[in-house]
Amino acid sequence: MTAAPAPGRDRLEYPPLQEADMFRKQDSRGYSTPIAKIRQKTLVHGEKTLLAEFRLDKGAVLPDHRHPHEQTGYLVTGRMELTIGGQPHLVEPGDSWCIAGNTPHSALALEDSVAVEAFSPVREDYLPQGE
Repeated sequence: MTAAPAPGRDRLEYPPLQEADMFRKQDSRGYSTPIAKIRQKTLVHGEKTLLAEFRLDKGAVLPDHRHPHEQTGYLVTGRMELTIGGQPHLVEPGDSWCIAGNTPHSALALEDSVAVEAFSPVREDYLPQGE
């Protein structure tokens, strides 16, 4: 037997989004390929942060690089070797990391992988065209 919803709770109500808020539904469009075997898509961004998804094919290599943005990530699926400041790390689903700005880092996809990363401040080069 299913309990009846509490009065006034039969549907969820949400406050309207403010001008600075952003909400996007999942969409398979909008990926770019900045490096062979790596697809990148900006999910959402605000004034101070940007959230991006990366899909790496097995064998993809993200060369050693650095940028001024702090980068915090989470591996959703797959396996990668992530090298941060010269220190290699085996990254598996559920693992997370934070890379300080201007720290050299690189990655090697050991399997097809999906990572989600936040950048602060916003990476202007990752903003979708027209925003």
